Amino acid sequence: MVEIDARKLECPKPVLLTKAETDKGTEELRVQVDNEVAVGNVTRFLESAGYEAKREDAPDGKSFFIMGRKTGEAAQKSADKKTTAILFASDTLGAESDGLGEVLIKAYLGTIAKADEPPATVALMNAGVKLALPESSTFDTLREIEARGTKILVCGTCTNHFGITDKIKVGVISNMFEIAGSLMSADKTIVHG
Repeated sequence: MVEIDARKLECPKPVLLTKAETDKGTEELRVQVDNEVAVGNVTRFLESAGYEAKREDAPDGKSFFIMGRKTGEAAQKSADKKTTAILFASDTLGAESDGLGEVLIKAYLGTIAKADEPPATVALMNAGVKLALPESSTFDTLREIEARGTKILVCGTCTNHFGITDKIKVGVISNMFEIAGSLMSADKTIVHG
């Protein structure tokens, strides 16, 4: 079993170290991290790479282990289904103008929520992470989009910057590696902000 000590490393380094081992074909690995966001990021990466991931609290009470064991191939994207990813780097659509930007983004997300095929991924970065706050006018709409199967990825570096990580209640706190990978693997990517 390969051991990876990813404590005290900034996002997305724990995932990148894990990926380096999975790329080598490592069958079993154990990654030690020191925060819940890294636990989620490494776990999701391992599962997407065809590993079973299991979390254990470390005896020190300050860190966690994610045990990964290869179980099969990663899920492949269906060749006949086209995917769309949308990146929001602002909490408004267009420039803020006496509340118009908030009205527009709320209407835009409302339209997405009712679309025949919702996007595969909605990524929130920079001030866009504020859209996932419970007090945001877009919060319920994002929950509706997520319930339809869209993966909502919220940048952990950005939520840390704004001091709102613990307040995010929709989607998952993610990392640049996962967000960039989701955007690049989509058939079409739309960027706002």
